[in-house]
Amino acid sequence: MAEKEKKVVETENKPRKPEKEKKKGRLKEAWRGFKSETKKIVWPSWKQVLKNTLIVLAVVIICAVIIGALDIAFSEGIGALAKLFS
Repeated sequence: MAEKEKKVVETENKPRKPEKEKKKGRLKEAWRGFKSETKKIVWPSWKQVLKNTLIVLAVVIICAVIIGALDIAFSEGIGALAKLFS
């Protein structure tokens, strides 16, 4: 128990760094971490980028056609129901 009290007293007596220096240290550390993480990035080849882009475009076009067809079908169905009940 006495050892713990000594440690607490010792840490309280240490001079503290000014707030700006602490922030600069954190910023430098964060920047170093950022740089090391960006070195680990593996970029795809242009061929893979082109292939993925074409796949995305194809899926978007297919979805647009399906949604357009459903829109037309529902609008025709509502129009037919409106004529039926009027």
